[in-house]
Amino acid sequence: MSVPQSRIFDLLQVQCRIFSQTFNPQRLRTGNRVLRQRLRGPSVAAYYPRRVATIKDLKNLYKGFDEEMETWDDDEEDRLEHLLLAKQRGKGAPKKKRTAEESKKIKGKKKPAVAAIAPKESKF
Repeated sequence: MSVPQSRIFDLLQVQCRIFSQTFNPQRLRTGNRVLRQRLRGPSVAAYYPRRVATIKDLKNLYKGFDEEMETWDDDEEDRLEHLLLAKQRGKGAPKKKRTAEESKKIKGKKKPAVAAIAPKESKF
């Protein structure tokens, strides 16, 4: 006893509706497996500790009170001192180019293209 193909598809459709699955008789790759998974964002966000306010954040928050309130950020002072020492040694960041012409200029001379050099003959 054989069941017609259309009847099988109807049964599969009903079965998929009952069990909350997608009807995919051609077995195409649809990505539903990925979409059914739990979202990872909340668990990843909960893994990392919350960001603590920095001195820079406090300065930005209370800009009007900066004249009256003196703040000191040791990390920022250390960073600026390190940059100053590096610049004095000539290891600082290069100057920014102001115009398009300056950025197109190539420092130094271009080396000429070397033609095919014949191998040296040995003395032996």
